[in-house]
Amino acid sequence: MQYNVIIIGSGPGGYVAAIRCAQLGMKTAIIEKYNTLGGTCLNVGCIPSKALLDSSEHFHNAAHTFKEHGIDISEPKVNIKQMIMRKAGVVKANVEGIAFLMKKNKIEVHTGVGSFVDKNTIKVTSADGKEAILTAEKIIIATGSKPTALPFAPFDKKRIISSTEALELQEIPKHLIIIGGGVIGMELGSVYARIGSKVSVVEYLDSLVPTMDSTMGKELQKATKKMGIEFYLGHKVTAVENKGREVVLKAEPKAGGAAIELKGDYCLVCVGRRPYTDGLGLDKVGIELDKGKVAVDDHLKTKVDNIYAIGDVVRGAMLAHKAEEEGVMVAEQIAGQKPHINYLLIPGVVYTWPEVASVGYTEEQLKEQGRAYKTGSFPYKALGRARASMDLDGLVKVLADKTTDEILGIHIIGARAADMIAAGVVAMEYRASAEDVSRMSHAHPTYMEAVKEACLAATANRPIHL
Repeated sequence: MQYNVIIIGSGPGGYVAAIRCAQLGMKTAIIEKYNTLGGTCLNVGCIPSKALLDSSEHFHNAAHTFKEHGIDISEPKVNIKQMIMRKAGVVKANVEGIAFLMKKNKIEVHTGVGSFVDKNTIKVTSADGKEAILTAEKIIIATGSKPTALPFAPFDKKRIISSTEALELQEIPKHLIIIGGGVIGMELGSVYARIGSKVSVVEYLDSLVPTMDSTMGKELQKATKKMGIEFYLGHKVTAVENKGREVVLKAEPKAGGAAIELKGDYCLVCVGRRPYTDGLGLDKVGIELDKGKVAVDDHLKTKVDNIYAIGDVVRGAMLAHKAEEEGVMVAEQIAGQKPHINYLLIPGVVYTWPEVASVGYTEEQLKEQGRAYKTGSFPYKALGRARASMDLDGLVKVLADKTTDEILGIHIIGARAADMIAAGVVAMEYRASAEDVSRMSHAHPTYMEAVKEACLAATANRPIHL
């Protein structure tokens, strides 16, 4: 079976690369290890976690805010099995949608583990041991990533679990201990805190979501404390033990002091993800790993001229939309075009409530660069729209060049931040100044008015409504 392009992996990077290759007239094949397409994102990541986040938010509102809105109902109860079942339905619809897109674009799907025979040949081994040989002019590695386990606490998938198992629990944990206060830990912690679990977050660093601007971490901690999540920041986990019906975690403060011991019925480990290259046979073609990731150049080409790699297996943030952009870029390069990605302007989002979203430089990065900047912020509590919806937690923070006023970073925590950040990406792609945005008309009442006001604050310290 001969193709112009073979893609190994059908996550957002892989399937988008396949579609773009097919659109550009290439005969394309995609190889997927599992029986469903979509990779981590659609099956055990982005999509199912958002389904549970939405379900838990509905319950939280029914239990805590409906009464104030004038909606009287009997006390709501969580049906965790139905919640998980609805999530599974959402996943099923999405992966079926990807299968439809493969057929629509005449992309041939091969199920099994793909491994290199040589630089133009891939062997696909199916679950029943059958083998198929595929050849292509170009090959794209898009095999994604897997959760990272702690060396002293491997996943047992019963009490010491990864995000994959956390999306399938058939009971509400009485006490969920989470190691890691990053994006995944905070999202899943929010899900279970809202439906009744006691949640404890142990984080090695001194801030939540440490890859984002530190203001976002501080504000997220304030907001999630209100739902009862407790935090142990600056703590190093020293032991995790499954005792049968409970998990015991021990940790000690980095700054010194008394060690802590937490007992819960589940321990969710969210300390990052590792690129998944197992079984690829990279050694057969001489491709090397750089700190566990496939080494690529600025065009996402490996040291082997016809082999590319994209998404979580290469450098950069492990984000579905970053992988998608890379998939398109490689497909268009293969077709002879000259696409470009500005990695600074790939936004990051945490889908807690309030949501957190960022694009561009953080204040810490600008300080490290020694760059002269100014800042403006505006709180949600001063927004008419936020008062109407009772979403008062959060703020918008804008960073701009001190001399030129060009926007260097936008950081939002608050209702609908995940959608609002797109306006920040557009502004920064066109190198807008804070004054440019502040002089654009923003509909009233909307959450986006907070962006306008923060830009006014950054431009001349003159927000209207503060």
